[in-house]
Amino acid sequence: MCGICGVLNLDSAPVDPKVVVQMAEMIRHRGPDENGVHTDGKIGLGHRRLSIIDVACGQQPMPNADGSLWISFNGEIFNYVELRRDLEQRGHRFRTHSDTEVILHLYEEEGEECVRHFNGQWAFAIWDKKKDKLFLSRDRLGVRPLFYTLKNKTFIFGSEIKAILAYPDVRREIDLIGLDQVFTFWCTLTPRTIFKDILELPPGHHLAVEAGRVRTWPYWQLNYPSQYEKLAEEDWAAKLLEVLTDATRIRLRSDVPVGAYLSGGLDSTVVTSIIRRHSDAKLKTFSMVFEDPEFDERKYQREAVSFLGTEHHEIGITGADIARVFPKVIWHAEKPILRSAPAPLYLLSSLVRNQGYKVVLSGEGADEILGGYDIFKEAKIRRFWGRKPESRLRPLLLQRLYPYLDNLRSQPQAYLTAFFHVGTKDLSNPLFSHLPRWELTSRIKGFFSKDVRTALHGYDALEEIGSSLPLPYGSWDDFTKSQYLEASCLFPGYILSSQGDRMGMAHSVEGRFPFLDHRVVDLARQIPPEFKMKVLNEKHILKQAAKELVPVSVMARSKQPYRAPDSKSFISDGKATEPYVEEMLAPARIRHCGAFDPLKVSKLYDKIKEGRVMGVKDNMALLGILSTQLIIFQFIESR
Repeated sequence: MCGICGVLNLDSAPVDPKVVVQMAEMIRHRGPDENGVHTDGKIGLGHRRLSIIDVACGQQPMPNADGSLWISFNGEIFNYVELRRDLEQRGHRFRTHSDTEVILHLYEEEGEECVRHFNGQWAFAIWDKKKDKLFLSRDRLGVRPLFYTLKNKTFIFGSEIKAILAYPDVRREIDLIGLDQVFTFWCTLTPRTIFKDILELPPGHHLAVEAGRVRTWPYWQLNYPSQYEKLAEEDWAAKLLEVLTDATRIRLRSDVPVGAYLSGGLDSTVVTSIIRRHSDAKLKTFSMVFEDPEFDERKYQREAVSFLGTEHHEIGITGADIARVFPKVIWHAEKPILRSAPAPLYLLSSLVRNQGYKVVLSGEGADEILGGYDIFKEAKIRRFWGRKPESRLRPLLLQRLYPYLDNLRSQPQAYLTAFFHVGTKDLSNPLFSHLPRWELTSRIKGFFSKDVRTALHGYDALEEIGSSLPLPYGSWDDFTKSQYLEASCLFPGYILSSQGDRMGMAHSVEGRFPFLDHRVVDLARQIPPEFKMKVLNEKHILKQAAKELVPVSVMARSKQPYRAPDSKSFISDGKATEPYVEEMLAPARIRHCGAFDPLKVSKLYDKIKEGRVMGVKDNMALLGILSTQLIIFQFIESR
């Protein structure tokens, strides 16, 4: 895993190597082991290396044999062994044992179509000198990031936005529509980012700069059938276990030790159990434990460790820890966040790195592809309630689903009916499953300043996402629609980014995710919804597949969403826990930055300091405002 960056001057002016070095240095954390730069006239490629495969000989940027192709690659091609063997049979000769060189050889054979053979997670750039073309690609699910901008006659790209901002005179300005999207969906909708004119290459997309023109296009899209194959439950379970086992096996390929995250939940325990079955080495596992029992899962983690026999390491997390590292978390996330959940993951990756590990496997993605989130249960309950909206018993199911939301018990029926959108019109809305979440989040836009609200007048984020739904969407069942919304929006934009790549790579730790193997994803989309969620039993088919792999206690436990202490991490006993909190939320500072209304922010801050009841909205508002202020301070004002 690495960091890449580069510059292409469309007017053919020579690239200054010092500029590329400067860009690469900004993402040094992604690859502290080695650095490399290649410039040739109008093209410049930069690379920061995290040495994992072919540690001795995998330096980049890497050329092909005659120097007509150069690549800068971030990621892993897990099936490179099989691809290399096939290429050698076709006459190709290799100078290294790296997966990077396999990409080059396959590109020589098939050009842009080479990626259809890849099982992996990647973001790479290839300079094709003969065709005078720069080709960029990002993996199917968006595990690895890739950003770009066009400044006058210069195309600039990087693994992180900070590399692009290191290029001289790149515009530094908040994109207000991007801000509105974050305050709706928790993330921006690709290709938009939080920075004006800096774009993100969407998952499953290619980009080419050729003949003075930049074009992007999809090579893979998440899709679902309108009808499902009629197989017995046990047959689906057997297929799932088989492909998941192989997905895990090939993700153990590494020339450095591989560990695993073990949260105490079903998904990470399944992955860890499969690793134990395919590795003789003592496996190190890692987890976080919380001081606050509301968020702590150590009981199940330790039961899983005892069952699997791993060498386990924990890091304790307090609210003070979250507040202490939060500015660094935002620096790495490069976007506002509405929850504190990325901060513990940032600390967890530091534990992994301190133990001498660069690679960890985890169960990320299982909830999205196999129906594990509460939002899928919630939508099912809401539809059940919507068939009899006057019922006083049906909404009680939501109290069982969210026992930690006290205000569900105190709110009147009319309020709950409106909040959860169970009217006739709501049931036919294509965004039905996510309406309560997105509308609750959107309420915090009430803290925007008058100038921001004026600039955003007429823009509707829900309308934009509704207009971008794929053509087959209308033919899918209700459960599948909610899966698509989750997997195509929040998952790449927040889970794999703010909680994933950025928090791991902040400490030079590569995450690998067997559930995101495209073969697993392809199989999962074909499994009928009734096997994914049986009544309200989430990920039922995974539980059937993994009966022999996990302890009974982990199998039987209710789904516990990953959460971390929010407002109380930053404000305790009526005062800020860190000086920057007071500084960033001060009325003068709020007024200076211009994104929020100083009076409304002061009232929120006072309310939290006074310990008055704080709901989800107040928690999200505080985190969103504080992180946006940090974005402006760290990226816009600090040069």
